[in-house]
Amino acid sequence: MDKNNDNLPISDLMSTTMQKMREMIDANTIVGEPITTEDGTTLIPVSKVSFGFVGGGSDFTQKSDKSGFGGGTGAGVNVTPIAFIISKNGKVDIMHVTPTALTTVDKVIDAVPTVIDKFNEFMGHTKDEEAE
Repeated sequence: MDKNNDNLPISDLMSTTMQKMREMIDANTIVGEPITTEDGTTLIPVSKVSFGFVGGGSDFTQKSDKSGFGGGTGAGVNVTPIAFIISKNGKVDIMHVTPTALTTVDKVIDAVPTVIDKFNEFMGHTKDEEAE
């Protein structure tokens, strides 16, 4: 049997599984399409995507000296809504669907709207002070 990875049956199994996963998950799965309400509020859904992938196979010799193959692959995907980014009247906020974030990265992401608002306030005060 040719040992080039492109010709192994497990390569076909893994390629098919990965292609099916790509069809299920794209960037819009994580950060959804913006939704604009009648009052001008924009909501952007944010989700957490977790997935697992496994594959394996084995070549074996049959009694008739012919090569045989047995294998399989599998994958699982979990999409969990975690928050909405809300933009209204120039202010940005995050509304969590799940409990408040616990990791440092999550806390930094949570702080982004506050930092933007503080920066805008600071820049507004600086312009007012320069005008005086």
